[in-house]
Parts: sequence; structure tokens; C-alpha cells
Amino acid sequence: MRLESVTKTYGKGEQVVTALRDVTLQVPRGSFTAVMGPSGSGKSTFLHCVAGLDQPTQGRVFLGDTQLTGLKEDDLTAIRRSRIGYVFQAYNLMSALSVEQNVTLVSRLADLPVDEAWLHEVLTRVGMTEYTRRRPAQLSGGQQQRVAIARALVTRPDALLADEPTGALDTRTSQEVLRLFRHIVEQLGQTVLMVTHDPFAASFADTVLFLADGRVAGQLYRPSPEQIAERMTHLGDW
Repeated sequence: MRLESVTKTYGKGEQVVTALRDVTLQVPRGSFTAVMGPSGSGKSTFLHCVAGLDQPTQGRVFLGDTQLTGLKEDDLTAIRRSRIGYVFQAYNLMSALSVEQNVTLVSRLADLPVDEAWLHEVLTRVGMTEYTRRRPAQLSGGQQQRVAIARALVTRPDALLADEPTGALDTRTSQEVLRLFRHIVEQLGQTVLMVTHDPFAASFADTVLFLADGRVAGQLYRPSPEQIAERMTHLGDW
């Protein structure tokens, strides 16, 4: 994933709001990157631009060698279904579907064949092979998030994007999910980009990227939660 001089504004004239300002960066393939920043720093806009959910006002966004900027919505939808996995804080599972049906939903909507061997491996990796017939209401919050991660992985995406994936989970379950992210990065070579407000969650990443006022305000490599919290306290002065 690569952003080149990306600026994103909303509104016009005196009402214009600049969410991202000339952001240039690259997320290495097979890495785990966390994005942090105070409220209003541009984290959500950043993730939306990377995912092709929002188009930058200026600059370019690439997924691998594919430029997302300027693509038609149908083309973007096809890319999001096959090459981008998305994990939300609220799980976004279909209550009427089983675990297996939820995991394969995106593939079936995109009319893509389901690789049964890969499906079994993904369900094994996330520890959900015993629950394939259950519905979301029969699962704990952590189990539901594991299903959401499996759904994001089953299309073998170029990148997995996670938006506050542990925000609704207790501490122990959050650790399980974060260890799962590290596992898929290290064992599967998966690229993971996670937005979080939690220094402990961010400490599982290889790189922590900080945003402030829509700009990149530095980064740390394999930092401790304490180092991340210390950097966050100074972002307001940046």
C-alpha cells in the first residue's frame, strides 16, 4: 500500500475542512502497521482512502501496482471484495447466517469460488473450526471478531484493514485477537493496517504511525505501550 502526496478536504469555501494534508508513506507487504492519533487527526479518513472507500482530493493511492485513485465505483467494489479485507469494531456479521456462511459471504456476493481447503485453514488459524454451524448470537464477542477476521482473510487479500478491532472487547479477548493478527502476519505473510486508540494494542505492530492535524507526525518501530503513550501525550503540541 502506498500513498503519494494525499490530501483530502471536505466542504467548500469558508466551510472547508482538511482531513489529510500531503500524506506520503508506504506500508511494506507482510508488515503490521498501527495508526494512532488524537480525535480529528485524520485516522478514519486515512483508512477510508487506503480502502478505496473515499477518493483523495489530491494525490494518489496504490494497492500493490494498482492505482485506486480515479477508478470507477464498480472497479473499486471489485477490488475491495477480492483484494482488501476489512475488520470492524462492531463485527458486522449477518445474524441469520452461520459462521461458515458469514465467512464465505463476501466471496459469494462477488461470485468468486470458495477454496474449501483454504477456508478450512483460515477457520483453523482463527480457532473456529468447531463453531462453523453456530450463529453469531451463540458466540462470544471475541469469537465473533475471529469470524470477522476469517471473513477478511478468506479471499486472500493484499491487505487486511482493521478499524478499532478490539474496541468492543475485554482485555483478555483483545490480547487474543491481537496475537492472532501477529500470527497471520508472521505465519501467512499478511499485510495488516490497524487504526486504534489503545497504546497496548498498537504495541503488537511492527510500526506505529502517528497522525496529527491530518499530517504524518512520526513513527515508532516495535515500541512498548509506554513509549507509544508518551508520544501520544505530545501529539497535541505537534
